[in-house]
Amino acid sequence: MAPETGADEERRLVLGVARSAKDNAWRERLDAGQSRFAMAIAQLNGLPDVLARVMAARGVEPDHAEEFLEPSLRSLMPDPSTLVDMDKAVSRVADAVQANRKIAIFGDYDVDGATSSAVFAKYLQWLGQDPVIHIPDRIIEGYGPNGPAIEALHAGGADLLVTLDCGSTSHEAFETAERLGLDVVVIDHHQVGESLPDVVALVNPNRQDDLSGQGHLAAVGVTFLFLVGLNRELRQRGAFANTRQPDLMALLDLVALGTVCDVVPLQGLNRAYVTRGLAVMHQRRNYGLTALADVARVNGKPAPYHLGFLVGPRINAGGRIGDAALGARLLTTENPHEARQIAEQLNQLNAERQAMEAEMLEQASAEAFLAVQERDPAVLLTGSDDWHPGIVGLIASRLKEEHRRPAFAISFDKDGKGTGSGRSIPGVDLGKAVREAVETGLLEKGGGHAMAAGLTVLRQKASELESFFNTVLKEDVEQASAHRELKIDAALTATGATLDLLELLEKAGPYGAGHAEPVFAFPSHRISFADVVGNGHVRATLAAGDGSTLKAICFKAADKPHGQMLLEGRGKNLHVAGSLSIDTWQGTPKVQLRVLDVADPQKTKL
Repeated sequence: MAPETGADEERRLVLGVARSAKDNAWRERLDAGQSRFAMAIAQLNGLPDVLARVMAARGVEPDHAEEFLEPSLRSLMPDPSTLVDMDKAVSRVADAVQANRKIAIFGDYDVDGATSSAVFAKYLQWLGQDPVIHIPDRIIEGYGPNGPAIEALHAGGADLLVTLDCGSTSHEAFETAERLGLDVVVIDHHQVGESLPDVVALVNPNRQDDLSGQGHLAAVGVTFLFLVGLNRELRQRGAFANTRQPDLMALLDLVALGTVCDVVPLQGLNRAYVTRGLAVMHQRRNYGLTALADVARVNGKPAPYHLGFLVGPRINAGGRIGDAALGARLLTTENPHEARQIAEQLNQLNAERQAMEAEMLEQASAEAFLAVQERDPAVLLTGSDDWHPGIVGLIASRLKEEHRRPAFAISFDKDGKGTGSGRSIPGVDLGKAVREAVETGLLEKGGGHAMAAGLTVLRQKASELESFFNTVLKEDVEQASAHRELKIDAALTATGATLDLLELLEKAGPYGAGHAEPVFAFPSHRISFADVVGNGHVRATLAAGDGSTLKAICFKAADKPHGQMLLEGRGKNLHVAGSLSIDTWQGTPKVQLRVLDVADPQKTKL
């Protein structure tokens, strides 16, 4: 495809907005080829234009429109045996199940780890097993399997150790298992090099010799594939001759939760997992998930937004500042009373986490602002002796969004050793830079992927590390920052933002990472009301020329340029862009706009 000319770029601007309140250019999401696909999708399948545009912009081709609208696990799920070592893993676990040997589960402390552990544990419980789950303490044990934990699990009678969402690089820990005679099966999805630990089986679609094409799955998605294979193996062995086999579909609510919260692309099998999982979740069959949704005040039909922003953070709160095992316990309990108790405990921990985060963010923002004013570094490094190491990733994410560049937040201990977490922006490979810093000796250890990384650094090397990042990433950061844009699916008016339209758009969902929620531009609507509500949110009402209105909410934006433009724009006409959702407050469903950006029709040019 030929590169776009300046004229092409100008044509693709929506409403002529080259510079919005958030310094974005508003551009059509569809390119010329996708526009042709949209027309074909609409004509061949009898679909409305707006739905066809949304589908085409997300890579759907005309011949695949029907299967896209009805994502099927049966058609999208591969044979589990296509993953390297899957048959070995299935065989070893099946042996343990049939011999009634004790199986220990070692999971990660995030939502993906908790859901992976819960999915496997519930399956084993259906078979009459009583597995033990160990989730490591983030502060004391760190990430992944460790020798003392393995020794304790073995002493407790474990005959087989299965690690979930971790273990692909745990060479030293598994040497302890080998010394004890404890077999290990690893089920993971993290990036891994050529050197693999010596275990019975290591199932990871991202290992370099795996050609299954399933590297986009979260660990819980790989775990579910493993259970499909295990179920098949046990059925072939006659294990279900006199008993009902487990209902794998009932586990899809947990698979959906882990998939959304690990921010893997909602495409292909992941999209089918989440679509079917949300339907299961709506049935409220899992006591723990139901209790947590209730304390989080999830109203109406569950959606990826609820999982990623309301339910998931509460499970993560246990791993960040409390008992890391709470999430897995919650999701596996069959006692509604216990479920309610744990859910309320996690809700309280999440409130404490939010308070800590607010205090840490105030300090980090001040430090970052000073650094930008004095040095304008390509990568922000902030740190403190008083910060909780379980929250630094959240701080890094906020700084990245505020300053539009990669950012690290580091928690230093009394010896000056810092544990840091970083978040990047599209086009800047932070994980690669961290690995290079390890090789040069600037870091004690570190790793990650393009968008997120972790590191351990000594305080006396922090300044040198900032200089290193500035050298290797400055050009990438400048290029990435120069092309800020908001992609728009279509233009609408308040009149057209109806419940019928939302029902239509839902057919192309669920939306999330890698499958962006549709964004609509509302041209020159009058701001008939705007005010600050809650914790720095801006609530507004948009009025179209025909008198129809649309309620809008702009989250945490009272002190941001787009929020301020709304507040100062009362009575004026503004271009507003955002995503539509259903607001069920006071019991009556209404369409609401979640504002992402605002532009003054008189000041849209560069």
